[in-house]
Amino acid sequence: MIDVGALRALRAVAASGTLARAAEELGFTASAVSQQIKRLERQIGVPVLAQAGRGVVLTPAGQAVVDSAPEVFQALERCAEAAQSVSEGAPRGTLRVAAFSTAIRGLLAPGVARLSTRCPDLRVLITEQDPDPAVHSVDTGTADLALVHDADGLPAPLPPSLTQRHMHTDIGDVVMERAHPLAEIDRPLTADDLAGHAWVTSPPGTVCHQWFRRLFADTRAEPDVRHLVDDFATQLSLVASGAVIALIPRLARPPLGDGLVARPLRRQPTRDVHAVWRHSADASPAIRAVLAELTLKQVPRGRVSGSGRGPLVQ
Repeated sequence: MIDVGALRALRAVAASGTLARAAEELGFTASAVSQQIKRLERQIGVPVLAQAGRGVVLTPAGQAVVDSAPEVFQALERCAEAAQSVSEGAPRGTLRVAAFSTAIRGLLAPGVARLSTRCPDLRVLITEQDPDPAVHSVDTGTADLALVHDADGLPAPLPPSLTQRHMHTDIGDVVMERAHPLAEIDRPLTADDLAGHAWVTSPPGTVCHQWFRRLFADTRAEPDVRHLVDDFATQLSLVASGAVIALIPRLARPPLGDGLVARPLRRQPTRDVHAVWRHSADASPAIRAVLAELTLKQVPRGRVSGSGRGPLVQ
């Protein structure tokens, strides 16, 4: 590995043209600078200086090293800034976040918008990933923070290097067109209420499809599934036609507007959302700032207004 002091000495020699002037600039003796240059040549295996009269000039290899030096010193400065930010508690730099799509929509999007005002020196980069890949990304260092949900009521297994914090409990409600018969019911819906109605639901293998199947676990009737759609906005478009209803997580819902209503279930399907990060990053001001923002304010999803029928769902 290249010695940083030797690299700094070579850059000083390149700028000044002599070992003596470089030594004066660095506060060393000319002999000490010469030793640093020799150490650098041993490390990279080629000469970096050549005699030119009473001075020295860079060899082509030495010039290549000097040309690359600014990137090295900038990286070191970023490291120092990161260390200072941890010490001073100032969120800055770049934070890479991996999260599933509805957490991005319902938690990260509003949280990051507020955070940009509070922490202008912090840049948040978001990548959509399902929970297992997101945990792997944090464990391997390609992400700094992940938002994951439990699978079928069981939390995702974590490597020993990671820690987690509960951030949110997501709830599923039945969404329907305002004129739908279920919209008239002024109480949480039961499996008997749902029997005989047509559905659009998430595809098999998703948590929301598991939620849907549990609604009918105690009944013999097979639900009437007309459409399998993974995108919740598309599901809501089909619901707006009045032909089907849907089970939608609150995190996934935009404001429903006047045409749709959401009704709670007596047996509410839920999933817990956790933040995951490396133990070594416990002191990170950037992670702390994002977690604080996500905890500070949960944005109501899908509020219904203008109807006196049935319970309103936030």
